[in-house]
Amino acid sequence: MRLLFSLISFMLTNTLSFAQTVTISGVAPTYVGSSIEIYRIADYFSHMETLVTSSTVKEDSTFSVSFSIPATEKIIVKSKNNKGFLFVQKGGKYNIFFPEKNKFEPFKPTGNNVEVGFYDLDSTDINYKILGFQRWVDHFVGSNYYRKNTDPKAFSESLDRFKSNVEKAYSKDTSSYFKTHVRFSIAGLDNIQTSGERNRYEKHDFYIKHTPVQYNNEVYMSYISDFYERMIPRLSNQANQEVYEGVLKSSPTAIMTALGSEYTLINLRIRELIMIKSLAEVYNSPDFPQTNIATILDSLSNNCLFEANQEIAKNLIHRITSLVPGVKAPDIVFMEEGKETKTLFSYRKKHLYIHFFNPESESSKKEIPLLIEEHNKYKDFVTFISVYKKNHEISASAQQLINSMEWEVYGVSETNSVWKKYEIEAYPQYTLIDAAGYIVSSPSLGPLPNGQYETIDKTFFHLKKAIENQKER
Repeated sequence: MRLLFSLISFMLTNTLSFAQTVTISGVAPTYVGSSIEIYRIADYFSHMETLVTSSTVKEDSTFSVSFSIPATEKIIVKSKNNKGFLFVQKGGKYNIFFPEKNKFEPFKPTGNNVEVGFYDLDSTDINYKILGFQRWVDHFVGSNYYRKNTDPKAFSESLDRFKSNVEKAYSKDTSSYFKTHVRFSIAGLDNIQTSGERNRYEKHDFYIKHTPVQYNNEVYMSYISDFYERMIPRLSNQANQEVYEGVLKSSPTAIMTALGSEYTLINLRIRELIMIKSLAEVYNSPDFPQTNIATILDSLSNNCLFEANQEIAKNLIHRITSLVPGVKAPDIVFMEEGKETKTLFSYRKKHLYIHFFNPESESSKKEIPLLIEEHNKYKDFVTFISVYKKNHEISASAQQLINSMEWEVYGVSETNSVWKKYEIEAYPQYTLIDAAGYIVSSPSLGPLPNGQYETIDKTFFHLKKAIENQKER
């Protein structure tokens, strides 16, 4: 029995060492009643985000969320159309302030960035360290960068002194995440063109060659991404041709062999990673067959030499092929209590125009009257449906807005897969699907003019004419 108890204790201790709970509490005065969402960055090549957890901001402006992490990482905090970030470490407890958008910054449909504030941040915390280091870097660049052109020698000397001082300052720090962050931030400074700048191979040997791949470290992965940007055109003519032939054969093995002739790809893990990145880069190039690249990435998403690379292949193929015109629309389940549950198959008779909106948002409210006009003109040719995230009680004015729509409106849960499948990051957002269930455009144009003064009306007009012409034959 004692042996069994010891074994259970060991297993529990081991489990806790791999994943520990993080708690984020805070205040968000301008978000009362709205959802605060925590997203994890799936990888730093696709930059896809996955929802971890969420909470509603209470009437007293407070909120709290808890979730587990396997290691130190950067997470995204979102609410309404605003987003900020912080770093979290095992067992961390964070008390933050989530501000509203800067009133002088124009509204961005993809989301406005805000700066998360901290209360009582401990000096051993990863955020405290990174913020302090970043201030140091900013001060150095602000005080010395102008000398790069006026006095290159003096700039190179000041950069060397700065790098030496940084190394001494953090030599005893025990956080591997922070030390990698510092090292590859300095590597980024080393890319400033000076007479004493290291060449490409020296940078590889000094920074990359002996450093394990740090998938969850943004600064490291950004450096790797930049260092190997557009790798295929950098190859020798022979290697370039061999890569092309490998794509024609849909052979990851042949491509890996071809890439092996490049010195900076001697590390097999990095070589496989850069093969995945490079294939995604040339997916839309007329020089490479898209079908073959998609086949290779699909194969790699299930069978890589290194398991961590499989997830990146999977995310990248989703990123480059998802929601592009002509692909099958991801299925949706429209489900709300008291209403008939429907799927995309329920709307196969006509084109489907899906309107994702926030009934409390002013930008969403502005478009509804115009959307009603479009519906009145084209309802015989296009089915309209509106979807909003139902995560709290909506106001009377928002309900009145919903009631003004003469088509189906669904309030669906924030856990519904539609938000992820259709990559909804801003409101309002539109998707147009044809009668056979294929994407026409996503995001699609809306009833308000975009930057090129285009609206959805022209698309609907031509669709109407095409259908009418078909009926006359």
